[in-house]
Amino acid sequence: MHAEAPQTPPLAVIVPTLRDDGSLAELLPALRRLAAPPEQVIVADGAGSEDTAALCQRHGVRWLPSPAGRGLQLNAGVSAALAGSVPGAAAGVLWFLHADSRPHARAAGAVRAAVRQGAAGGYFRFRFGGPAGAVKGLLERCIALRCRFGMVYGDQGIFASREAYEAGPGFAAQPLFEEVPLVRHLRHTGRFVALDLPITVDPRRWERDGYLRRTLRNRVLALGHFVGVPPVRLSHWYEAR
Repeated sequence: MHAEAPQTPPLAVIVPTLRDDGSLAELLPALRRLAAPPEQVIVADGAGSEDTAALCQRHGVRWLPSPAGRGLQLNAGVSAALAGSVPGAAAGVLWFLHADSRPHARAAGAVRAAVRQGAAGGYFRFRFGGPAGAVKGLLERCIALRCRFGMVYGDQGIFASREAYEAGPGFAAQPLFEEVPLVRHLRHTGRFVALDLPITVDPRRWERDGYLRRTLRNRVLALGHFVGVPPVRLSHWYEAR
């Protein structure tokens, strides 16, 4: 007799948004087209926007109004996902996406397979959208190196099994670097995996600010967080830019 293959628990995608309807309108149908699409998609809306609510309704996903602040929104989304939006669909795997990200067509299957094989969590390879370029390529390689030896951030499609998530600190209730406690916990398990599929990120903010200038600013923010500058102060500086 052959042993039955372990079943992957239901997958929930959680997307924090704040007036991101343009990006969200592209992400939601892309999620539906994935191979092995998620059982739940929850949009945690920090703006409480009626337009965002209507967009979610059109695409058949759950709209969840929340106090603004990415950490607060993600925590609200996790609570809803673990409770289950329909009977029997409580999430066993949590996948966190930014509205302006575009996962690979096989991404959901890769998440399921990684958890089935014992991963506590993981992330995807960062890639800029749009035409390729030397600066983009250099920054993508630098980000890959940072992820290998340092921190992984939320724009890389972090995911976690329910068990690993509940055993750790979750997201910090703050506007920036909210994912740091979770990533540190997942790394500590020794089962935090890098999936060799790209997650494509809209480059418009880098194009607006300049690729190198924005990268430098992000590193300054990360250094500020490392040395203990309060995230609220860093957020004010980030928004003022």
